[in-house]
Amino acid sequence: MSAWRHVRAVVLLPGNVTVVVPALIVMVSDGPSIGWGLNGILAALAVLVGLTLIAAGLALWVWTLRLFVRIGQGTLAQWDPTRRLVTQGPYSRVRNPMITAVLAILVGEAALLGSPGVLIWCSAFFAIYWIYCVFYEEPGLERRFGEEYRAYRRSVPRWIPRRTPSTPPGQLPRHP
Repeated sequence: MSAWRHVRAVVLLPGNVTVVVPALIVMVSDGPSIGWGLNGILAALAVLVGLTLIAAGLALWVWTLRLFVRIGQGTLAQWDPTRRLVTQGPYSRVRNPMITAVLAILVGEAALLGSPGVLIWCSAFFAIYWIYCVFYEEPGLERRFGEEYRAYRRSVPRWIPRRTPSTPPGQLPRHP
């Protein structure tokens, strides 16, 4: 699988959502307000929270991307989707960990840059993705993967992670 396939998908999708749009928002506003204009320990705390969320989001995003490559044998892009359903790693606890990662990065950027505009963008992105997920992505996954996806959807929540990992759909117990 060519690296170009993944680079193109990354730049066009999460790259625009987490880098280009927030940068434009900050540029058209009064610029960044590192630490939300707070002083001392509160400013440092805002920066620390922002950096921590960005690092955690990036780590989760890289993990999910690697699973798409290794197990799913595809990319995160709709035009080059995975060939196999990915249910391991964070996907065993929540169906959309890549979006969780993107949201963590956006909230982290908002905290770091002191940007209400980036927080609004984060909320708008989540609302748009929710609609896309429910009306396009999930029906598409059901068409592509059939009962395997339906079993996965029944055992793994869309947004709020399970405390314990789910058993992969291929290993779900069969009821008589």
